Amino acid sequence: MAAEVLWYIIPREGHYPWEPAGRRPVDLRYLQQLAGSVERLGYTGALLATDLYDVWTLGSALAAATTPAFKPLLAVHPGLVSPTLLAKMALSFDHLHGGRLRFNVVNGSTAQLREYGLDVEHDDRYRLSGEYWSIVKRLTAGEVFDHKGEFYELRNAGASLRELAPVQPGGIPLWFGGSSAAGIEMAAQHVDVYLTWGEPPHLLKEKLDLVRERAAAHGRTLRIGLRLHLIVRDTEDEAWAAADRLLDVTSEATYARQLGGAKGEDGVGWQRQFRQHGGRVPARARELETHPNLWPGMGLFRPGPGTAVVGSTAQVVERLQEFEALGVDTFILSGNPLLEEAHRVAETVLPALGIKRPSAGAGGWQAGR
Repeated sequence: MAAEVLWYIIPREGHYPWEPAGRRPVDLRYLQQLAGSVERLGYTGALLATDLYDVWTLGSALAAATTPAFKPLLAVHPGLVSPTLLAKMALSFDHLHGGRLRFNVVNGSTAQLREYGLDVEHDDRYRLSGEYWSIVKRLTAGEVFDHKGEFYELRNAGASLRELAPVQPGGIPLWFGGSSAAGIEMAAQHVDVYLTWGEPPHLLKEKLDLVRERAAAHGRTLRIGLRLHLIVRDTEDEAWAAADRLLDVTSEATYARQLGGAKGEDGVGWQRQFRQHGGRVPARARELETHPNLWPGMGLFRPGPGTAVVGSTAQVVERLQEFEALGVDTFILSGNPLLEEAHRVAETVLPALGIKRPSAGAGGWQAGR
């Protein structure tokens, strides 16, 4: 039984949002409606991913329109603002919105971060990340301290935050995914929930065994979360037909942009994902099936997690339970369009995972909020 199931929220969304024709206009009231539906349907929150729009602005707007039952997971790169400033932002958010903030630690790529003035190579990024988030965790737990490390030197850090007492004991929870040796080591030492993208179970088991081994070496245990896209329909044929349509409506320019972007990627997780589809655009989606109902084709359309579970309700549930058997206790799910598929998945898949809708008056979405 899953401990948590989160949904996914991104401003540029729609039936196939990587193409202008498949994208809905960005509208704050619609996004607040989406967040309210996510809350009311029984999800424990949503991942607010890096995109054209800043996650802090979006997260504050959605938190203001929901109750503390909706817990935003904000995707944040370490090092782009000072750790003390980030701690102040986090504590402010928690004070104003009821102690529900969580961080999705995103390390990005060397090429991507150079745009922001952070020029750090792959393994160095993870060392910086470990130092950065250990500081943020201490600050958001209410500590005042001096620190001198490889990347940061702080004196009397946290002194100006004394009146922003922590709302969450132990600081803001950290969720993170990294597949390289450096990334796994950083996770083993610092994070609360280890996240991974979808892979065939035998490959995922190898990685999770290593993550647990490294965490145990530091005297720690981690929760395990899995990020997946779902294409769930009444029948398997209908689900694969929906995946075929995504291939058909995607432009050559999008394929070229997405596959060409691979040259600048140095993330091991991305490389593992790329190997699943090999940069090949098939005539039919099922040609890329890597395990029953597992399809890496979403990686052909857009950056980020590229694996979808494609099938009937029973098949999708079976695949998710197969991942649960590997120790996954948390899912971050999505489907396009986000609003309609949040309802479909809540009505068909969540009950089988033991997730129930909150009862009326239990902090769920209220019409007219």
